[in-house]
Order: sequence, then C-alpha cells, then structure tokens
Amino acid sequence: MRYNLTAEEISSYRTNGFLIVDDFLNEDEVKLWKDTIDLAITKRQGRKFPHSEVKTGDSDGINKDAEYFGKVFDQIINLWMTDEGVKNLMLDKRLGKMAADLSQAEGIRIWHDQSLVKQPWGNPTSWHLDTPFWSFNDREALSIWVALEDVTLQNGCLYFMPGSNKDTELVEPGIGSNMGDIFNSYPKYGSKDPQPAVIKAGSCTFHNGLTIHAAGVNMTPRTRKAMTCAYMPDGAVFNGKQNVLSDDYFKSLKIGDLLDNEEQNPLIYHKNRD
Repeated sequence: MRYNLTAEEISSYRTNGFLIVDDFLNEDEVKLWKDTIDLAITKRQGRKFPHSEVKTGDSDGINKDAEYFGKVFDQIINLWMTDEGVKNLMLDKRLGKMAADLSQAEGIRIWHDQSLVKQPWGNPTSWHLDTPFWSFNDREALSIWVALEDVTLQNGCLYFMPGSNKDTELVEPGIGSNMGDIFNSYPKYGSKDPQPAVIKAGSCTFHNGLTIHAAGVNMTPRTRKAMTCAYMPDGAVFNGKQNVLSDDYFKSLKIGDLLDNEEQNPLIYHKNRD
C-alpha cells in the first residue's frame, strides 16, 4: 500500500478538493480487497445497512427517484460492521493517516464504508455533494474511493469539479435523476469542465465531502467495482440528521453530542497516538 503522500499531493488536494493516487494497492492487495469485499457482500444478502432489512436499490428516503437510482449502482454500507475481513481493511491506520494528512485533522474516524458496484449499463450518478447528507458538519470530511476494477470513461469513472469545495455550503442541494440540478445552486460550475478520474484497479481517489462530483454511465457489459470509505475528523458533533445511523443510536443522540462511539465511528488514526 502506498500510503505516504508527498507534499505536492497534499498541496494538490488542498487546492483542488480531490486527489488521484495511482498504484495505491499492488496486484496482490487488489485481489485481497476484491475477494474479501465480494464475500462480505454475498454474506449481507443484499441488505444495504447492517441494522435494517432495506435492500440495495430500495428507496432510503433521500432519493425521490428510487427506480432510476436503483440502477445507478448496488450500494452496501458499513460492511466493516458485519465482516471481520473488511473490518481489517477499513480500520487500517494507514488509511487514517492519509485522510488526516489531506484533511489536516488530528484524528480520523470512519463515518461509513460502502461497496459500490455499477452494474452493466448502469445509470450515471448525478453531480452532488456528500457532507450535507451526513450527521455532522465539518468542511474537512472526506472519502477514499478505491478502484477494484479498471475505471474508464466508458464504464462510469468519477468526475470532479476542481476547487468547488471552497464555494459549496453545508446545505443539501439534493441528488436525483437530473444530472445537472446542482448547478441551480452553484451556477458558477455549470460552465466549467470537470476532471475525469480514469484509474487502474488498485489506484484510488480522495475527495472532500464538499467537492462537487459525479460518475458517468456504464456503457459496457461488465461491472465497475469500487470500495469507498467516508471519514469524519475526530471531534465532530451530531447535527440532527440520521443518515446511516441506526434508529436506536439516532434516538439516543441530541444535537451537539460528540460522535465518538467506537462501535459506530471507530477512531482509526490520531497523530498523537500513532
């Protein structure tokens, strides 16, 4: 695993709100990740969350276009909670160090992981933001997106709007079937060209949760598999949104509570500890 980022890579992320890391995993590591995640997905039997019977592709209350969105990708969330192999991958402090280096946070907690499998002929993912949907407000929250198969223009690579994280707000602009709806909120970026992230299996991207990003349609008869994890800077507090939290945990929280439950959001790296 290539986890030591250069000063130039960190500077590029700070400027653009995203970073492409080529050859993040070697060939053996890619096989381990892919085999481990495929097995964990099979064991979950289509359940999107560990705490409910909602199946991937079902409406989750966020998307009004459930039928369309169900054909964007198969999404399984928090596999680390239900599979020991995935837990070993996701709680690796080297991942936390990368996230801390990029976000300049002292400590990093997992917000949630998610497997994303874009099926053959899968629909595109509309331009959107991440952090406004989550249960905390932090402008430095970020995600890693690891390619488990080659990602191309044809099979639905990610696209980023460079520097957009400096202009966007912690307000939900929504995400649906209309590709460019977000530009009603951020018209400046409706006239800009995005940066595609065409990467090989084993490479990855990081992006700030307030960076405008999207993914293309899968115009091939093959899958496009990725594993992602969203990271929360240590010290974040609850903002009242449920998002991926179980009903019981959600009901136990009040706005302003520290999100430091190790069973929900484990601390995987702290610069004063590791």
